[in-house]
Formats: sequence, structure tokens, C-alpha cells
Amino acid sequence: MVVEILSAVAVAGGAWLAASLRVVKQYERGLVFRFGRVRPAIREPGLALLVPIADRLQKVNMQIVTMPIPAQDGITRDNVTVRVDAVVYFKVIDPVLAAVNVQDYRSAVGQVAQTSLRSIIGKSDLDDLLSNRERLNEGLELMIDSPALDWGIHIDRVEIKDVALPESMKRSMSRQAEAERERRARVISADGELQASHKLSQAAATMADTPAALQLRLLETVVQVSAEKNSTLVLPFPVELLRFLDANTPKREASAPEASAASEDSAANGQVAPAPREPGDAEQRP
Repeated sequence: MVVEILSAVAVAGGAWLAASLRVVKQYERGLVFRFGRVRPAIREPGLALLVPIADRLQKVNMQIVTMPIPAQDGITRDNVTVRVDAVVYFKVIDPVLAAVNVQDYRSAVGQVAQTSLRSIIGKSDLDDLLSNRERLNEGLELMIDSPALDWGIHIDRVEIKDVALPESMKRSMSRQAEAERERRARVISADGELQASHKLSQAAATMADTPAALQLRLLETVVQVSAEKNSTLVLPFPVELLRFLDANTPKREASAPEASAASEDSAANGQVAPAPREPGDAEQRP
């Protein structure tokens, strides 16, 4: 009889101990509800001893939670229909508020994130959604974090993942980008031509002041063309070079017009004019 009583007491003690002990993991915190009221002491990771029947332990995950926001359709401020999805990173900083003030903090954060995303779409332009996402992420984070603080939730960051555009808008943006690239190419080409024209005008002014520079340029052109091993070379002869050569050539034929005039006078008087002597002939003495 004594053995049976001791065995019953041991079994009851083991059952009581099993009902009283709980294990709290490293990334969790334990809340003890005694007869429905939360105890102020938060159970840290490890073994937690509870009072059977009176206490109930609720574990709260303190890890960062990654929650994708479903894609939301909206119209931007410049009347463009887009479809935007995002992702929210948050964690619990006060397990008491997360367990008492809101029924399901995950669902609550998800709903606030969806409504905030639709709101931010309506307040933004299409260019902001495509190129200025950092500012939109900050604004979306503030919109979600304001009500989440009352639930013991801290929004770590919010990222817009993708912005889906209609096909017609994609084609329009492609044409716009192509036109912009063509405009830049034309501007660059025009700037190059303008700079080249300035340099050519300076070179022309220098050659006009120094005729010898024109000859050197002509010789350089001849060298460049002859380097191509062409059988036939057609070279333009500038008028300025002809004028330069004519100005520097001695006038040896100036006596020819005077001799022809003297012969005409002799023929008119019936006299025979003597033949003009060559420069190399020897002079005859009388």
C-alpha cells in the first residue's frame, strides 16, 4: 500500500512538473498570463516555471519578419495606371503591446502596408516611382511605422520591389528615350562642328597673313595623298599660290612690247626695223 501511494505521488509530481515547465527559445520572449492578467515580468530564454492551472505562457517571436506586400493597382498623380508591390521588414520591440494591444500584429502590419502603398502611389508621379524610390521608401516607412508603434512593432525598412507599367506606356517611354538619345547626338555633333569651324577660321586667318604657310599645307597634302600609292594624282592649284608665284617672279619679257611698238613705227615710215637681238648674241661694232 505504501509503495502504491509513493508511486501515485511520484506520478502526480511528474505531471505537475511537466505542466509547470516551459522552454523559451533564444529568439523568443515569454508572457505569463495568470488568471487572464499579464504578469509584468517577461520570461527570458531558457526554462520558465509556471503555476499549473493558474498560469498560461504566450511566446512572442522577436526576430525580424519579412512580409511581402501584394501588388497594388493605383493611378499616379499624372494619371498613369501602375501596379506596384513591395516588401516590409519589421520586428517586435515590446512583446506586451504586441500581445495585448492587437489581435494579430502580422495581419495588422500587412493591412496597413497595403493601404499605405496605395496612398503613396496616388501622391507620386510616374517618374518618382521609377527613379526616386529611396524617398518613396522613406515616406512609406513613416506611414506604416506611425500606427505600428502603438502595437510594439518597429518597421525596420520598406522597399518597393517592382513597378509594372502598361504596354502602351512602355512603348511611349521607349520612343521618348530614343528621341532623347538622338537629340543628344545631334547637339554633340553640332558642338563639334562649331568648334571645328572656329579652328578653321583661325587657320585661314593665319594662312592669309603668311602665304608660305599655304605652300607648306599644299606640300603636306601632296605627301599624304602620295602615301596612298595612287597611280593618278589630281591636285588643285590654288589661285593664292599663283598670285604668290607671280609676285615673286622677275619680269624678263618687259622689252617685248617695246620692240613690237618700234617695228610698227618703222613700217609706217617705210623703214625696216632691225631684228631684235637675242640676249646671248654678241654685240657688233661699226
